[in-house]
Amino acid sequence: MSASKTNPGNFFEDFTIGQVIEHAVPRTVTEGDRAVYGSLYPTRFAIPSSAVFAAQCGLEVHPVEELIAFHIAFGKTVPDVSLNAVANLGYAELRFHQPVVPGDTLATKSEVIGLKQNSNGKSGVVYVRSTATNQRGEVALDWVRWVMVHKRDVDAPAPEVVLPELAKVVAPADLQVPAGLDFAAYDFGLAGEPFRYDDYAVGEKIDHVDGVTLTESEHQQATRLWQNTAKVHFNKEARPDGRNLIYGGHVISMARALSFNGLANAQMISAINGGSHVAPAFAGTTVYAWSEVLDKAEVSETVGALRLRLVATSGRDESMTLRNDEGKYADGVLLDLDYWVFIPR
Repeated sequence: MSASKTNPGNFFEDFTIGQVIEHAVPRTVTEGDRAVYGSLYPTRFAIPSSAVFAAQCGLEVHPVEELIAFHIAFGKTVPDVSLNAVANLGYAELRFHQPVVPGDTLATKSEVIGLKQNSNGKSGVVYVRSTATNQRGEVALDWVRWVMVHKRDVDAPAPEVVLPELAKVVAPADLQVPAGLDFAAYDFGLAGEPFRYDDYAVGEKIDHVDGVTLTESEHQQATRLWQNTAKVHFNKEARPDGRNLIYGGHVISMARALSFNGLANAQMISAINGGSHVAPAFAGTTVYAWSEVLDKAEVSETVGALRLRLVATSGRDESMTLRNDEGKYADGVLLDLDYWVFIPR
């Protein structure tokens, strides 16, 4: 009898430290991705919205939203890394090395850099470093993520615990400024808000006010768009509670889009320092967002960088509370994302 031709996905015991996985099916970015992204998320940032505006900022070719590149590259890793996931847990050391434009074809590979079996013996956490390259072999983005994965056999021996040492922050000197980016002729009126680098202070919090209710249909469309095949997003039988788990990246993009109100000039994401999906989200959840300015850095004469904490919540929290008196995440927090953005000086 021949071996099965179908892919059941990797379980926790299938991963080994140093294992390198070349993920299948490269994907070409199109203008359709930009259009559908805008139909899924209320994004209004001027550079990915307007080719003319992008050109006025020194970008020769009109880039798509950075998170489009992330979603596509991330989706390539799912069949090999997280098809049998319980949940995606977090991110670190994500850098966008250059803008991604329509016509770019992204391919992704991952290296296993950490393993830790959970105490219940039914699952474990897998750490991978993933790299997406374009058709010229240039790195478009790379990142680390960790995901909880089911075991196939609960009696399989636990591997030696290996936890990678990860940088808490991408250093400002390591931020990759896109070739030609220059905000000298930046049009604040067309961008939507007058606030620039010097108008934001470290420690400042911004309530983004608006909320969006997550729907099953949009979530399903998003995960299919990014070719994310994780069972927990599509198959109600994959979770004990019989509910489809909303893809964490869907929450990230929703919160980023909502942050336009108060951060309209935070035009391009340069890096993601770290992120945690604090609590699961399901259809019917209304997502709100707030931000905190964690740090600032001068990148060039016209470009500054803000380090921001973006927090997505289930229901609006006007107090903008991240943690309770016990030091645990406050009720309602869905996402805690630490990232760098470029903004006009």
